[in-house]
Amino acid sequence: MPVLVMKFGGTSVANLDRIKRAAKRVGVEVAKGYDVIVIVSAMSGKTNELVGWVNETSPLFDAREYDAVVSSGENVTAGLMALTLQEMDVPARSWQGWQVPVMTTSAHSSARIEDIPPENIMAKFGEGMRVAVVAGFQGISPEGRITTLGRGGSDTTAVAFAAAFGAERCDIYTDVDGVYTTDPRICSKARKLEKIAFEEMLELASLGAKVLQTRSVELAMRYKVKLRVLSSFEEQTDEAGTLVCDEEEIMESNVVAGVAYSRDEAKMTLISVADRPGIASIIFGCLSDAGVNVDMIVQNISEEGRTDMTYSLPTDQVKRAEQALAELKDSGGLNFADLDVDMDVAKVSVVGIGMRSQSGVAAKMFKVLSDDGVNIKVITTSEIKISVLIDRKYMELAVQALHDAFELEKTG
Repeated sequence: MPVLVMKFGGTSVANLDRIKRAAKRVGVEVAKGYDVIVIVSAMSGKTNELVGWVNETSPLFDAREYDAVVSSGENVTAGLMALTLQEMDVPARSWQGWQVPVMTTSAHSSARIEDIPPENIMAKFGEGMRVAVVAGFQGISPEGRITTLGRGGSDTTAVAFAAAFGAERCDIYTDVDGVYTTDPRICSKARKLEKIAFEEMLELASLGAKVLQTRSVELAMRYKVKLRVLSSFEEQTDEAGTLVCDEEEIMESNVVAGVAYSRDEAKMTLISVADRPGIASIIFGCLSDAGVNVDMIVQNISEEGRTDMTYSLPTDQVKRAEQALAELKDSGGLNFADLDVDMDVAKVSVVGIGMRSQSGVAAKMFKVLSDDGVNIKVITTSEIKISVLIDRKYMELAVQALHDAFELEKTG
C-alpha cells in the first residue's frame, strides 16, 4: 500500500479532544488505502515545562540527561494517539525513536538524522498494522543514548520519514491553514498560497516565517518530498493547505511570492579595523566560535588603511558577540576603535523565484520604502531574495507597503 506521513504539532495534540480530532483525520487517510506514519510533537507547552524542570534541577546539565527528559513529551503523545486509534478500530501502535530506529549523530539537543532503516515498521505494516505513531524530535546516538533534534525537530522527523519510506506526501498539520504571502496579523490582505517552491519556502523559513522548520524544508528539497501544510482545526479538502513542491510544478507565479520579516535583529558595527587580507576571517571566525549567527554583512570603503565592518545578528546573541570581540581585542588578535550596537532594527525581505528572470525588483522595493520615509541601513541580495535592515518602528509599515506594491493579494 502507498505510505503517507502525517505530522501533528503541539497545538494539534494539546489535549485529548484534539488528539481525537487528529486521529479522525488519520482514520480518513487509512480508509483511502494508505499505510500511515504519524509523527507527533509533545502536547503544547509540555516541552517548555520539561526544559524548565531540567534547568531548575541542574543549571549546568548533562546534555544526555536533558535529552532523556525532554524527549518524554513526545512519547506520551505517541502512546495516547495509538490508544485513540485503537479505540477507533484502526490497527496502530506507538514507536519511540530508538525502536524504529531513528539513527542520529551524538550532538545531544541538536542531533542530526543520519539514517532511518524502514525494515521494522514495514514488517509491522506487512503484519496488518495500518498506522505507526512515531514520537517526533528524537532518535538514538551511536552510543545508544536518546537524542533530540532541536526545537521544531518534529518537522524534520516527518520529512526524513517521508524520504526514507518513499511516501506519496508529507502532511504537516499545525495551527495555521497554509503558507501566506506574509503574516496575516500584520497585513490583512495576506493571501494563502496554493503552491510554493522549495527554494522560496526555505528562504521564508530562514527569514523568520514560523510555519516550517528550516531544516525540514532543506531535507524536503534534497529528497523531493512533497510537503503540504494544513490546519488541524479546519475542514479538510483535497485543495486545503499549501503544497511545497518543485519549481517545475508551479505553472504561473508572481515575481515575488512573499514578504518575510524578523523583529529580533540587531546591527553591530566594528569601527576602524585594519583593511587587510584575513581581517574578515578573524572577525567572523571569532563570532562563529562564540556561537553567534551573523547574517547581513557590509564592509565600508577603506580610508587610510582602515575600514568599518557592519553585520546583523539576533538580539539575544549581542552580549555573546560583544564579549567575544572584547576578548579578541584584549588578546591583541584584533584592533578596532569602537563597537557600535543598534538593538532597534528589523529585517524585511521579499522572496520569489520570479526574480531570476525579471529585473527591477530591487529598484521597486527601494522606491516603495523611500516613498514611505523608511531609511535602509543594510542591504543583502541573493538570486531569489532581497533583504533590508530598517528601524524596527517601521517594520509593519514596510511589510504592508511591499505587499501592496507587489500586489501579492492577487494570484499569479
